[in-house]
Amino acid sequence: MSAGIIGIGKYSPDRIVTNKDLEKMMDTSDEWIRTRTGIEERRIAADDIDTSDMACEAAKEALHDAGVLPEEIDLVMVATVTPDQPFPTVSCILQDRLGCRNAAAMDLSAACAGFMYGMITAKQFIETGSYKNILVVGTEKLSKITDWSDRNTAVLFGDGAGAVVIGTVSEGRGILSFELGADGSGGKFLYQDQYIRMNGREVFKFAVRKMGDASENVIEKAGLTKEDVDFLIPHQANIRIMEASRERLELPDEKMSKTIQKYGNTSSASIPLSLYDDLKAGKIKDDDVVVMVGFGGGLTWGAIALKWGK
Repeated sequence: MSAGIIGIGKYSPDRIVTNKDLEKMMDTSDEWIRTRTGIEERRIAADDIDTSDMACEAAKEALHDAGVLPEEIDLVMVATVTPDQPFPTVSCILQDRLGCRNAAAMDLSAACAGFMYGMITAKQFIETGSYKNILVVGTEKLSKITDWSDRNTAVLFGDGAGAVVIGTVSEGRGILSFELGADGSGGKFLYQDQYIRMNGREVFKFAVRKMGDASENVIEKAGLTKEDVDFLIPHQANIRIMEASRERLELPDEKMSKTIQKYGNTSSASIPLSLYDDLKAGKIKDDDVVVMVGFGGGLTWGAIALKWGK
């Protein structure tokens, strides 16, 4: 059996915080942020909306899009580093709210690579025949762990959620190959005490290397070449890191997803948010080969090559 995406949904908060807004809060400028990160604005969730609330809205749309009833979900997996509280997990909250009464539930913590970890875990359950339908959600309220006095990190992050239903797809489609990795020795470069702390220079070097390597590796594992790739969805962390990945795959600009300008870095929600918008814009079509690749705190990374379609 082949595992692939059979439904997708998203949630993006209404409140938009622009670079101009941040100029009023800290010593920064729109030009500085745009040229170094590619970010123009980000969405920030209201105080009364938490991580699980955003996840629930994205998940409802994904279930509807898949034509799958809540009771037909076998497992709810949520990738997040900003849960409502340590427990119950966001996945358990979702299982109850959505009515997925037959589903197991677990949260995954791999920071910005979390959604990749979730999809790859789901693939195993589907292809062994253990489960039929799995809900995978990337959801983050990073605004609650952002130090708004630290101009090096405060300009980067946003809130949001993206969800997919993973199920069986037709032969030749779905997830063709994957790679997961971690380097715990780099944990000191990107971590949370009370707030997110980052050594930008070290994270940049790591991300450029691993995003490119992982992308090339999944293409090779799938028995494909760079010429076979139709679209690249990199984690939306920094436009220069993203461009380095695109150049490694020798892809033209229009074949890379770019949503960082309107969402900022939404961690585990980044890739599904981008996938959703690209699908709605008609940039991805049936039988397109899509590479998704992410990296995050840990340090972690993950990538998949998939052929789009049910």
